[in-house]
Amino acid sequence: MPDDLFFDQTVPDVHQPYVAAPDRYTHLGYRRVGDSGLLLPPISLGLWWNFGDNRPFDLQREVLRFAFDQGITHFDLANNYGPPHGAAEENFGRVLRTDFRPYRNELIVSTKAGWPQWPGPYGDFGSAKYLRASLDESLARLQTDYVDVFYSHRVDSSTPIEETIGALDAAVRQGKALYVGISSYSAERTERAIAVARELHTPLVIHQPAYSLLNRWVEHGLLDVLGRSGLGAIAFTPLAQGLLTNRCLQQGQVHASGGRTTLSDADLTAENLERLQRLADVATRRGQTLAQLAIAWLLHNDRVTSVLLGASTVQQLAENLQAVHNTGFTEAELAEIDEITAADAGVNIWAQSSDL
Repeated sequence: MPDDLFFDQTVPDVHQPYVAAPDRYTHLGYRRVGDSGLLLPPISLGLWWNFGDNRPFDLQREVLRFAFDQGITHFDLANNYGPPHGAAEENFGRVLRTDFRPYRNELIVSTKAGWPQWPGPYGDFGSAKYLRASLDESLARLQTDYVDVFYSHRVDSSTPIEETIGALDAAVRQGKALYVGISSYSAERTERAIAVARELHTPLVIHQPAYSLLNRWVEHGLLDVLGRSGLGAIAFTPLAQGLLTNRCLQQGQVHASGGRTTLSDADLTAENLERLQRLADVATRRGQTLAQLAIAWLLHNDRVTSVLLGASTVQQLAENLQAVHNTGFTEAELAEIDEITAADAGVNIWAQSSDL
């Protein structure tokens, strides 16, 4: 088993030319995305809130360099990530153009469209007009000819699913994406999307749902659909927007990121605090933090390809990476976790907009 030294938190001078660590592929291992040929690291880096103009660029660069040096090859974006919208793609594009340029063939870069991006009726949801225009804008901000995965970011019940999947298919045929994915689709809508994609021979290979110890909706049908259909799953908000952290438990407050959708202190009910404390007790017995337990529990499920984490510092990312070295659970531990998390914690803030 790798030891903690693999996640050395020493940060080199970001103003020096970047050369990737020669041992970067020895730390994490990689998992196949469903039945496709694509492999992802067990932990991927999401650029939702910490990579906009609200954070110094050099700090972002430190995290991105460190992530790649530790074997994180997948960087997940969307057209509305910032703030402001588009800023995360622009900032990552700067690093992609300079530091990561020699390594582009080693990277999986994903982006999405589906949430409001510009005024008027053509900058929201899942029409071909919006998805195709948004991808062109994303490629310009990223300063790359293609992305590895392009997602429909959310459900659009007013647009025929044939049109939405058709737009994803067009992105592949035009060479602007290698694979496509969907996010926050229900089990039923996912089956419909898969059927359309197969008819078109579209490489729909992955679903990105919210999934955590406190938000287990995917276990009520979606994971079964993905397993039967050969699609991978990458879990976002694995720490339930910060609820599943020792800091939240110790301070009794939710530190909302201020992004598109956030939790609030109202979600930190007495029942949820009790759940968190009991989960923290399990983590302590395992020699883990609460966050590490939450990540390891997701990775224990072989239907989860990757866990999508955000990080504002190298130290935060290094600590959470330790979870990959202890993903085994006893039957007693799993039963205890199931008992603790059996009741709905009320934190699935995407449900209303995702037909769940």
